[in-house]
Amino acid sequence: MNIYFICTGNTCRSPLAEAIVNHADVSGVQAKSAGIHAMDGMPISVNSAQLLREADMAYKKFSNELKRSDMQWADIILTMTKSHRDFLHGAFPEMKEKVFTLKEYRGTSYNLDVHDPYGGDLSTYRTTFNELTELIYPMIQQLAEEKR
Repeated sequence: MNIYFICTGNTCRSPLAEAIVNHADVSGVQAKSAGIHAMDGMPISVNSAQLLREADMAYKKFSNELKRSDMQWADIILTMTKSHRDFLHGAFPEMKEKVFTLKEYRGTSYNLDVHDPYGGDLSTYRTTFNELTELIYPMIQQLAEEKR
């Protein structure tokens, strides 16, 4: 399964989510990330990089802009907020059936946004990293079981 994580600038939340999935190293599961308003090659946030180093997770050090080819590559596209999801539904209506918020995909029906740590301290980023971990690990475990 190819998973494409989307946030705003691809410097905080979506790079964390990408690293969490790829670190799990489940056969046949691969993640990429991008930002709706990202530019290729911008450094990810210092705090995101710090948390990923602490967790000993490999990560991409630079941002990626949203690309149609990556949208097509993805089996599922998971956004960090409802507004990201709604933007993609409008911009890519032909791919609407595979675009969800991460929380929506995990079965949450309220507060569909993952906390945005942008501009916060390391503790704020850690809260978001923990939130992403709690959402993503059960999904990874389920995918691994399906592969057996």
